Amino acid sequence: MIFIAQKSDEENKVGIKEIAQGIDSPEHFIGKILQDLSRKGMVQSTKGPNGGFYLSGDALNRSLADIIKVIDGDKIFHGCGLGLKQCSEAQPCPIHHEFKQVRAQMQAMLEKAKLGAFTEELVQKVTFLKRN
Repeated sequence: MIFIAQKSDEENKVGIKEIAQGIDSPEHFIGKILQDLSRKGMVQSTKGPNGGFYLSGDALNRSLADIIKVIDGDKIFHGCGLGLKQCSEAQPCPIHHEFKQVRAQMQAMLEKAKLGAFTEELVQKVTFLKRN
């Protein structure tokens, strides 16, 4: 999504091959994720020779947490650090209290991180999406 935010708009779309190369990820994997994100309205797509994926203006204000919730659900923000089903305040797992703090910090960071904020850093080569 960050790569798409950087490379596209309604006139300029980016294809799966370019995305896969741009973030060094398999095309098939990217295709499945983008299909899901498209169905859920997180990314737009058009078919045809000039088709591809792009983000609408309001999508740039979405947080990384929003994207994670669409792809993986919110278990990362509420689930047990050891993956136990019965972990709770009443029956904590061995890492429950420490993980609860880490999980809250991670959620706050990902909620604050908006897609549009990353594009300028990428252009200035302050941050990167793949190793050259």
